[in-house]
Amino acid sequence: MGYLLRPTRLRSTRRGSAVLFGRLLSLLFVLLATAQMTLSADRGDDIVMQEAWIPMRDGVRLAADVYFPKGRETGAEHSGATLPVLLEYLPYRKTESRASSLALYSYFIRRGYIVARVDIRGTGNSEGRLVEYEYSEQEQQDGEDVIAWLARQHYANGKVGMFGLSWGGFNSIHMAMRNPPALKAILAIMAADDLYEDDVHFIDGGMHVDSYEMQLDLANAMPGAPDYVIDEDYFHNRFDTPPWLPLYKRQPRAGPFWDRTSPKAHFDAIRIPTFLIGGLLDGYRDSVPRMLQHVQAPVKAIMGPWAHAWPNSAYPKPAIEWRHEAVRWFDYWLKGEDTGIMAEPRFAVYVRNWHPPLTDLETVPGEWRWEEGWPIERIRTRTLYPRIDRGLGDAVPAGEAQSQTLDYVATSGAEAGGPVMWWGDPTPDQRPSDAFGLVYETEPLTEDIEILGFPRAYLNVTSSAPVANWFARLSDVAPAGAVTLVAGAGFNGTHRESSQAPTPLVPDAEVALDIDMHFTSWVFPAGHRIRLVVSNAQWPMIWPTPAVMSTSLRLGGREPTRLELPVVPDAERPVPVFLPPAEDPVLPGFEPIDTRTSSGYGEITSIQRFPVTRSTRVVAEGSGGSHYPWGISRSSESIIHETSDTHPEVTSVTGEHSTTVELPGRLLRWEGSTRFESDSENFHYIYTRRLFQDGKLLREKSWAETIPRDHQ
Repeated sequence: MGYLLRPTRLRSTRRGSAVLFGRLLSLLFVLLATAQMTLSADRGDDIVMQEAWIPMRDGVRLAADVYFPKGRETGAEHSGATLPVLLEYLPYRKTESRASSLALYSYFIRRGYIVARVDIRGTGNSEGRLVEYEYSEQEQQDGEDVIAWLARQHYANGKVGMFGLSWGGFNSIHMAMRNPPALKAILAIMAADDLYEDDVHFIDGGMHVDSYEMQLDLANAMPGAPDYVIDEDYFHNRFDTPPWLPLYKRQPRAGPFWDRTSPKAHFDAIRIPTFLIGGLLDGYRDSVPRMLQHVQAPVKAIMGPWAHAWPNSAYPKPAIEWRHEAVRWFDYWLKGEDTGIMAEPRFAVYVRNWHPPLTDLETVPGEWRWEEGWPIERIRTRTLYPRIDRGLGDAVPAGEAQSQTLDYVATSGAEAGGPVMWWGDPTPDQRPSDAFGLVYETEPLTEDIEILGFPRAYLNVTSSAPVANWFARLSDVAPAGAVTLVAGAGFNGTHRESSQAPTPLVPDAEVALDIDMHFTSWVFPAGHRIRLVVSNAQWPMIWPTPAVMSTSLRLGGREPTRLELPVVPDAERPVPVFLPPAEDPVLPGFEPIDTRTSSGYGEITSIQRFPVTRSTRVVAEGSGGSHYPWGISRSSESIIHETSDTHPEVTSVTGEHSTTVELPGRLLRWEGSTRFESDSENFHYIYTRRLFQDGKLLREKSWAETIPRDHQ
């Protein structure tokens, strides 16, 4: 079934001085104009979309697309009973996203919901100055105003639910922490509860420069479609606003900046029913079991085998129709219908079986299982101890403690971070990275071993340098030798006492590190081996520490180095049954013309090693394009990471991003050039933003900043 949207548009007026009378007149204009901004479906289709302006308390208006079952829209005759409203609140440009929004929302609309997508202040088609950073107080205050406005509309029953993937999942949780009266339930997909260690700005306490950060800085500089108005208001509110990336890099320590909206620091604030969906190959998966354990409001969760994507279009497969479960959830909390969802166990988890290490993994073998919640009482810890002969066994090594030394190879680790360079996505064979670490593995297993949870590595280490990182990785070694990553995590050694107040390592003084690896499920088959690898680099995912050094790992002795596995004994458990993905409608006029990478971000395309200089270059690339009713948009990115083993302090990332919009009689091109580099004491950031119209440079603005390394 196709959909044709016909817009009747009102151009935003430029805002004058903010006097109260003017604001009241503006608000009256908005309320009168909203009903005229209608996008209707042709050919008897059952969904209608209308544009709306939502006024904020300071007079700024946020742009919304509101999707209705046909006959319930604003201005329709015999609109019938009121309905609950679901909200997705994003900075990702609603107008260009109408095809994906219609496809996603249709399932809810056809089951008795109105769905609103709202552009965050200063992004997409919304008015106002770009918010100063993600999840800011302004964004969340506006979110409260949006929720209250939606609940007051004549078509609404006064109950609002929020949902979203990634940013939309993050701010769904953040709004639940604020508990606005009309918000009755949320559903957050692939969202973190710890903005310091689990988001993309610092990972496990280590400096991380992400493709997303650079990509978003350019996207934030674009005006709304389809008009792309270029005037002084646009330059002031968007193009000339400072990039976000250095703001985050100035915050290398945990603490108030990150805790302001980290649920992990405010679990007790959440009183709104919360449904969580995570992926075992997503960087944000740890939040699901932690929130199941600590949030006191009603919580349910699904943990699938997926990377960062909607579970109905998941990669890898198997995909599920998560919206069926979402409708059952929202029907219970927003319509008062007993759907049976609250009588089911709280946690559905996918237990992964072995698969070979493939970055293009199509399907993860395994099975679904219900659990009552988290933690799971029947899980037992199995402790394995590394030995000097590189074995990994159940017994503490006999005799006196012994140490093994590891030379720091700053250029190692690209395979362990995956093609998108974070703890997510399918990863390649780990052997190239393992060659630069301390490797310990069991004898071939005599029986299957299933684990579920957070494996832990307790390491007794020394370093010859005051700043050092350690990485612990757990892998499955197949009989033929292929090594599949199961779990891992990093640890900034200067954070051993506190990530808010790091302290340098004392050279050659032993310290104990307790490393919780990221959440995982896995069945190690009989005949395979369990491998633990300890290393000091995982570049380009984590920025290299600056000094050439060596580290040591103590084995045996008092409180020995060890690996703890959360082993699940055999037990009969009920099995959830999920529906296969439904077929979604397609919106004509909104067609992709180029295929992006599967993740949507730049992915590693080459690793170039130069033995003479002991340097390495990692190149990541991505591109995409779409055809819209008003024109064509194309984007591309190229990111080059460079460092060397002899001078790890001299490391750099160079990113080139561009977006071109072809309109009738007009060609616009935005470019962003990022250079982030380091020496032994500081990071240096240079960013240039450019706008071309019809090939002529219309605007250029640059920023430069020096940021202390501060134990990175």
